[in-house]
Amino acid sequence: MTPDSHFRQLVAAALAQPEPQRILFVFAAAELPDDATPDQRARFLAGEGGVLVPLMCVDKAPGDVADFAALAAESRRAGPPWTMVFAACLAGRNGQPPARGDIDAALQIMVEGVRDGGFGRFAAFDQDGDPVFFE
Repeated sequence: MTPDSHFRQLVAAALAQPEPQRILFVFAAAELPDDATPDQRARFLAGEGGVLVPLMCVDKAPGDVADFAALAAESRRAGPPWTMVFAACLAGRNGQPPARGDIDAALQIMVEGVRDGGFGRFAAFDQDGDPVFFE
């Protein structure tokens, strides 16, 4: 499987749903907490550990997401450097896409989930589009 194939599966699944979907994205970066131990600092400097901090979020119609590379390029132009992006789909009702208020509320829940470490229910991708799995 190519790195982009998992992302394309997500988009294809959203397009296949009976109700119109929006794909919600939360971009995050790893940071070292202020109260980190020396061991945690060493691991962080080696590219491991840290805490995920949400940086920006956006919603897209599935048809507006060409591929992961396009999403990543757009996000790099729009905001700060990130290390991981979380994704989830939100369904509309009665043939209509989700309302802006519903989208904003769902994005806020995702941002809080990332901030609180409750991100296991979202699809996650690294900067290259490879899926990230949490144990």
